[in-house]
Amino acid sequence: MKRAPVILGGKDLEVEEMLPPAEERTLPHKWLPKEATSLYADSKGAEMYLFKTAEEKVRNHALSQVKPGLEVMGFLLGEVFTHEGVEYTVVRDVATTDLEATSVSVRFDPEGFESLFDSLECARFRYVLVGWYHSHPGHGCFLSSTDISTQKGMFDRAYHTALVVDPIRKEMDAFCLSNGEVRRRKFLVYWDEFQNPYYGESVRPRKIRM
Repeated sequence: MKRAPVILGGKDLEVEEMLPPAEERTLPHKWLPKEATSLYADSKGAEMYLFKTAEEKVRNHALSQVKPGLEVMGFLLGEVFTHEGVEYTVVRDVATTDLEATSVSVRFDPEGFESLFDSLECARFRYVLVGWYHSHPGHGCFLSSTDISTQKGMFDRAYHTALVVDPIRKEMDAFCLSNGEVRRRKFLVYWDEFQNPYYGESVRPRKIRM
């Protein structure tokens, strides 16, 4: 098996000052569960910005396994910035590989790690592993005890996000750790000036890094 690619983080991570995506090119996700909407009552920025094409990949991946009723998962790739003393992340892409999944559990197939490493090495930017995504088909958006253990064991930095999607209930929510406890994270979908705005109704086919 090939060596794992170097993922920037810890002392290697240089957080630059950068303006967040423009407000006129950001929107809350159309699948936000009702219990999360209070976070979006004001017009302040978000802790995480999810690029439109990355959002489509996550949603496509989850929707593709609705019929067999299987969970999916993958990595969130992006960058970490700060603006006026506030840190935020930008998720620019996602990556996954072959999975061993049931309706209530999912993990990477050990045989698929080489292709996963290959896909990460092909990323077109100096990415940071800013979190992970997974689905709960028909069960809603939350972090189970297993998910919390994964978050604490592998994604315990302030910028790490767990993005959860339920393709049956049509819900998507984000979570993180704060002082060792799970809390919701405000996130917005953004698009660049050359893209059509995010509408959240249809999903264009997007190939996930595998």
